[in-house]
Amino acid sequence: MNSVQIRSAERALSVGTWLIVGGAMLFSILTVTPLMERHSPKGWEWTAPILPLVVDAAVVIVVRLDSVLAALGGHGGRWPIALRWMTGAMTLALNVADSALKKDVVGAAVHAVAPLLLIVTAETGLAYRRAITTAQSARETKLKAERAEREQAATERREAQERRQREERQHAAQLAREQREHEALIAREQTAREEAARREERDRIEARERAEREARERREQMREQQQAERERLEREAAQRRERGRLEREQEARRQQQERAEHEARERAALLAAGPVNEKLPEDKARLVVHASFGEGLPVRAAAELCGWSTGWVSARYQEHRDGTGLVLESAS
Repeated sequence: MNSVQIRSAERALSVGTWLIVGGAMLFSILTVTPLMERHSPKGWEWTAPILPLVVDAAVVIVVRLDSVLAALGGHGGRWPIALRWMTGAMTLALNVADSALKKDVVGAAVHAVAPLLLIVTAETGLAYRRAITTAQSARETKLKAERAEREQAATERREAQERRQREERQHAAQLAREQREHEALIAREQTAREEAARREERDRIEARERAEREARERREQMREQQQAERERLEREAAQRRERGRLEREQEARRQQQERAEHEARERAALLAAGPVNEKLPEDKARLVVHASFGEGLPVRAAAELCGWSTGWVSARYQEHRDGTGLVLESAS
């Protein structure tokens, strides 16, 4: 049997057991409750179902825990056996008590069917579960052993194959090593011949290069001498040009200084005249405005010196700020 069939059998056993337990519990409750109502104190008849429920609960505990222990392959000891037989005996006694008190043998036999079936089913189910667990354990042990044997055989085959492959690789490596040694010997001989030829060729090339190098060095010496002479002449010419440039710059600075002094004297002369009562000619007024702008005088002071309006003077100031006024003055 495979694992699916074993699980199906366990399911059938569990379902059948619980159907019998449920039917026996229902039958027991319906049978024992009237008996307990008649033998309960007046006013406590409502407690009649408690006793059959307690006994049946013990039956459920026994059946459930026995099934779990059987599935795990364990054993609960003497107390579970005592509880199982005690609950079965109590259920049997409670079910046949009413018929026995009435001396009804047939009724006692009929009411004994469900408890006896429950007791035998609990014992049989426990035996079945233990047998299934034992058989399943034996089957798993056998499967593990077969799997271990297959793995061992596969390992041995793999090791044998790896050993053959290793031997083949070693043989191939030995052949390749011998081939490489033979080729290396031939290559060394060829290399020795080529090296001798290269040495001869290198000696010839070195002699030719040495001669070329000596000739090149002589040419380089002559070229360096000529280059040194050209550089000396260029340095002297550069020094002469530098002296001329410095002299020109000094002359330009001197002329610029003279022009600045001349313009300062002219501005001082224009501004020394003081305010006028009538407008000066435009060219002279422009000179006065230019001198006032150069000296940083305000627009009103420049207007008083040239006699023109402050608006006209402001326009000239703006031209000087923009750089156009200086061009106009230079042109005039």
